[in-house]
Amino acid sequence: MTIMQSDSTKVSYSREDQRLRGRYGPWAVVTGATDGIGRAFAERLAAAGVNLVIAARRGEQLQSLGADLERRHGIQARAVAVDLGRPDGVLLLLAETGELDVGLLVAAAGFGTSGSFIESDVNAELDMIDVNCRAVAALSHAFGKRFAQQRRGGMVLMSSLVAFQGVPRAANYAATKAYVQSLAEGLRAELGPHGVDVLASAPGPVRSGFAARAAMTMSFAQTPAEVASASLAALGRRGTVRPGLLAKLLEWSLALLPRWGRVRMMAIVMGGMTKGRA
Repeated sequence: MTIMQSDSTKVSYSREDQRLRGRYGPWAVVTGATDGIGRAFAERLAAAGVNLVIAARRGEQLQSLGADLERRHGIQARAVAVDLGRPDGVLLLLAETGELDVGLLVAAAGFGTSGSFIESDVNAELDMIDVNCRAVAALSHAFGKRFAQQRRGGMVLMSSLVAFQGVPRAANYAATKAYVQSLAEGLRAELGPHGVDVLASAPGPVRSGFAARAAMTMSFAQTPAEVASASLAALGRRGTVRPGLLAKLLEWSLALLPRWGRVRMMAIVMGGMTKGRA
C-alpha cells in the first residue's frame, strides 16, 4: 500500500504495517517512550503510519521525539509528560486519550533494581512496584474495558526472561515481571472473546538505559528495535513472545532445569551482571 503525505512524498507500507492499522486502528498509546524499548515501539508504530500518544516523565525529550516522528513519518503524535508511579499520572494519561480512537496500548514504562534486596532502598523498591505493576494494572483495566466495549484492541505488556523464576540479586524486579506475565496470560483469556489481543513480551537482556539505572553490566544484549518489531509481529498471533535469538537461547538453556535449578542458574547470571556491586 502506498499513500501520499502532505509534502507529496510517497510512503509505502508493508503488509504487516497494514495489519497493525487495520486490526488496532489509527491511534496507539506507548508509555516509557523516551528511551529504550518504549522509544523503539514508538518508532516502529510511527513507521507503520499509526498515530501516537507517547508518555514518559521527561517532557522536553518527549516533545522532541513527537515532533521528530511527525516530521519523518507524517503521523500525529501527542506527548503527555506523566509520572506513572503516581495515581494522578495514570489518570492524566487516560484523560488525554479519552476522545481519540485508540486501539493499542504498549505498556513499556518500567525500571529495575539490582543487588541484595534487604540492603536496598525500600522506597525505590516500592516505587518500582508502583510503576511496573500498579500502573500496568490501572492502564490494562481502563484500556481493556475500553477495547472490549469497542470489540477491537490490543495490549503489549512487558514481561521479561526473569519473570519465570525467582532471581537472586534482582528479587523484587523479577517479582514485578512475574506479575506482568501472569496478568497478561489471564487477560488474554478474558479479553480474547471480546476481540482484544493481549501479549506478554519477555525479552532477555536489552541494550538500553535500563541497565544503567539498575546498575547492571550486560555483555550480551539485544537491541530495543528487535524487541519492538518481534513483539508487534507476535501480537494477535501468540500469548507470550521471547523476542530475538538471545532470548530464545536463554529460554532453551533454562527450559530443562527444575524451578530451583533455574533460580540457582539466574543467581550465577546476576552475580556476573552485578559483579561491581557484590
